[in-house]
Amino acid sequence: MTPFLLGLIGLALALPVPALLARARWTLRSPGAAIVLWQSLALAAILAMSGAGLATALWLVSGDHPSEWKVALHAAVLGFGVLVWARFWWSAWHSWRDTLAGRDRHRRLVDLLGEPHGLAPAVRILAEETPVAYCIPKRGDNRLVVSRGTIETLGDSSLDAVLEHERAHVRARHDLVLEGFTFLHRAFPRVLRTDAPLRQSQVMVELLADDAARRRTGDKALARAIVALAGSATPAGALGAGSQAAVRLERIQRHDPRGDRLAAVACYVISTVVLVVPTVFLAVPWMLHAWSELT
Repeated sequence: MTPFLLGLIGLALALPVPALLARARWTLRSPGAAIVLWQSLALAAILAMSGAGLATALWLVSGDHPSEWKVALHAAVLGFGVLVWARFWWSAWHSWRDTLAGRDRHRRLVDLLGEPHGLAPAVRILAEETPVAYCIPKRGDNRLVVSRGTIETLGDSSLDAVLEHERAHVRARHDLVLEGFTFLHRAFPRVLRTDAPLRQSQVMVELLADDAARRRTGDKALARAIVALAGSATPAGALGAGSQAAVRLERIQRHDPRGDRLAAVACYVISTVVLVVPTVFLAVPWMLHAWSELT
């Protein structure tokens, strides 16, 4: 029974639960806590699938001549658990390698074509009339890229908001957060996953960077920058200031500190429940039972 329940929980956390949570607007109030919640859902789904596989392995070893259909069913669950972890590590390696290589190539190209900023060594200015702003993260060697069009379109305070937004991405290593969600997303077969966690994580890191910019320049300067850069292109592997414009503007308009705190508490409580309840009520009893059988 334990393998079936763990597998059912894993499937629920991989498909319907993320799809429903993605429709909730209250998670936008506290993006940091929301990222923890989305990470917890993804991790709990993989742990549940892995637990189902381990429980199946023990059941196959210790079972008393089970019927053929039971063996086939549990073997399928075991194989799926192995597949999830194999896909996770395979995708993690290839995605990380390709992303780093792409960023290095883009960084060299920006250094070649861009003009250094005298007061900010990491900033590169491109001779492009379209407003563009993004960062290329790398520990100790990041780049903040803006176009001439961005500088000419924005005032000093809004330009400062854009640069602070990108610095926040670099300081907090939001690229690592997104890579983690990408790895978890690719761990599941295409028919057994939803894009919601990955899409929501992209929204949340933008909101976190906005919070840093708001503390430095205020809401109006940031709002003007978001409008000016809305829809601007961002290269693969970079984090841009022009994405998720509608959601970001809505959050600025509806800022409510008390509601933000309540949303954060709700996210942390749900995260704890998702990780702890299956462990306490399913995994631990199963491990105790398994230990008693093996000894």
